[in-house]
Amino acid sequence: MKRLVYVTLLSLTLIACGASSTSTSTATSTAAVKTEVNPADYAATITEAELKTMLYTYASDEFEGRDTGEKGQKIAVEYLKNQYVEMGLASPLGDDDYFQEVPLERQKIGDASISINGEKFSSFEDLIVLTASQSEDVILDNLVYVGYGIDADNYSDYDSVDVRGKMVLAKAGEPKDDKGNYVTSGTSEETKWSSGRQSLSSKRDAAIDNGAKGLIYLDDAMFSRYAPFYKRRAQSDAPGRISLKSNTPDLLRLLINEDLAKALYPNILEDNEPKSITTSAKLNIVNASQKVSSENVVAYIEGAEKPNEIIVISAHLDHVGVDNGEVYNGADDDGSGTVAVVEIAEAFQEAVKNGHRPKRSILFLHVTGEERGLLGSRHYTDNDPIFPLENTVANLNIDMIGRTDPERKEGDRNYVYLIGSDKLSTDLHTISEEVNSKYCNVELDYTYNDENDPNRFYYRSDHYNFAKNNIPVIFYFNGTHADYHKATDTPDKIEYDLLTNRARLVFHTAWELANRDERIKVDKATE
Repeated sequence: MKRLVYVTLLSLTLIACGASSTSTSTATSTAAVKTEVNPADYAATITEAELKTMLYTYASDEFEGRDTGEKGQKIAVEYLKNQYVEMGLASPLGDDDYFQEVPLERQKIGDASISINGEKFSSFEDLIVLTASQSEDVILDNLVYVGYGIDADNYSDYDSVDVRGKMVLAKAGEPKDDKGNYVTSGTSEETKWSSGRQSLSSKRDAAIDNGAKGLIYLDDAMFSRYAPFYKRRAQSDAPGRISLKSNTPDLLRLLINEDLAKALYPNILEDNEPKSITTSAKLNIVNASQKVSSENVVAYIEGAEKPNEIIVISAHLDHVGVDNGEVYNGADDDGSGTVAVVEIAEAFQEAVKNGHRPKRSILFLHVTGEERGLLGSRHYTDNDPIFPLENTVANLNIDMIGRTDPERKEGDRNYVYLIGSDKLSTDLHTISEEVNSKYCNVELDYTYNDENDPNRFYYRSDHYNFAKNNIPVIFYFNGTHADYHKATDTPDKIEYDLLTNRARLVFHTAWELANRDERIKVDKATE
C-alpha cells in the first residue's frame, strides 16, 4: 500500500516535467523565448508509450545486438532513418542521405620484412608491426637515429635533427645524469619516458609531433614478450579490434629486437647522439586489416535566426552484438538514449509545425562504434564535422537513462547523473539547473562529475570527443547495473517513467540552449 502511494506521488512529479503549466510564459533568468510558446506543451509529446514501443523494437532480437558493422547495426540505422523520414526531418547531408559514413577497419596483425645487405629479417623473429595504414615498400635510405626518442621540455633528442617525412630509429630507456637521476625529472623515479608501454606511447607521440613518417623502436625485452602473442594472433581466425581510419595516415610503427637494430645501426647501444644513418635497407609491409562498413545517422532542424549555431543531441546506436548465440539487446545501453533522441527530435518537429522553429539549428546525431572506442563520435569531431566545431554551441549526450543504479542507496528514485555540465561553461551548468528546477524536478546527481573518478565515466561516452575540443557538454547517465553489457539488458527492465522524465529534461535544456538570445560562453576552455 505504501509503495502504491509512493509511485502515485512520484508519477505526479514526473508528469510535471511534460505537462502544460497554467502560465504561458517561459521566461527565466536565462530564457529568451517568445512568451506565447510553452515548451512544456512539446515536452509532453515525449511519452512512455512511444518510448516503450520504439525500444521494444530497437532492442529486440531482430536487431542482433547492433554490433558495429554487422547486420543488426544495418537494421538499426535503417530504422532510425525511417523514423526521421516519417516525421519530416531533413538530413544535413542533403537529399535522402541520413548516413555519415565512418571509415573503420578491423585490425589484423600485419606482416613485414626488412632486407639489409642481402640479410632478411622477418615478422615475429626480428620485428613486429604495431601499426601500418597500408601495404607498401619503403626504402630506408633516409633513416634518422634519434637516440632514446625523447622530446621533453628540458631534454630533447629532436633538437638537432629534422625528421619531417622520415623514418626514425629510437631505443628504449631514458638517460641518467651524473647523480644517477633521470634527465627529464632530475629524480630517481621513473618517468613516462623510462620504460614499458607508456614509454613506447610517449615516444610515438614525440615522433608524431616532430613530423616523422614512422618509428622503428628497439626494446629487446618488450619484443621477447610481445612476439609470441602477436604471432598467435596473426595465425588465429579471431576477429581483430575495430579502429577508426584517420584523415591522415597513422604513424608506421615497428618493434624490433637487438639483432635487427644493430644491423640498421651497429653503434645503437653505445651511441646516444641523434644523426642521419646511411643504410641499404628495404622494408616491405603487408597490411592485413579489413574494411568495416559503418555509419552515423544524422538528422537536423535548421534554426530560424542563428542557423549556423548548432546544438548537438547525441546517443550511440550500437551495442555489443551476439555472443555464443545470445543476443545482447542493449536496451539501456544505449537503446534508452537512442529512442530518447528520436522522441526529442519529434517534440522539436511538432514545435516547428506549429510555427515555433528554434532560433539555432539542432543536429540529432546517432553515432556508431561507441562500444569499440567512441569511434563514430571521434570521426565526427576529428575527421568530418558536418558543421564546424567552432559553430557548435553544446553537446547533450545521452547514454543509459532507462534504469537506476543499485549502488545508489540514498536520494530520490527520480534522479539522473550529470557529468561535465560545469567543466567548460558556467552558463551551461546554470541553464541546466534552472531548466530542471522550472520544469522537471529531477534530482541532479554529480557523483561522477569528476575527471579523476576511478570509473572514468567522463571519458567513456561520446560527449568526451566534443569536450576535448572545448565544446560544452552534458552527459546524462543513470549508472551501471547488474545487466550492464550482459544479454539480460532487455526492454522489460526499463523504468519508462524515469526514461520519459529524463528525456524531457534533455528536451527542455536543448530548447533553452537553442532559443536564448545569447550563445552560451565557454569560460573554462583548456589548452
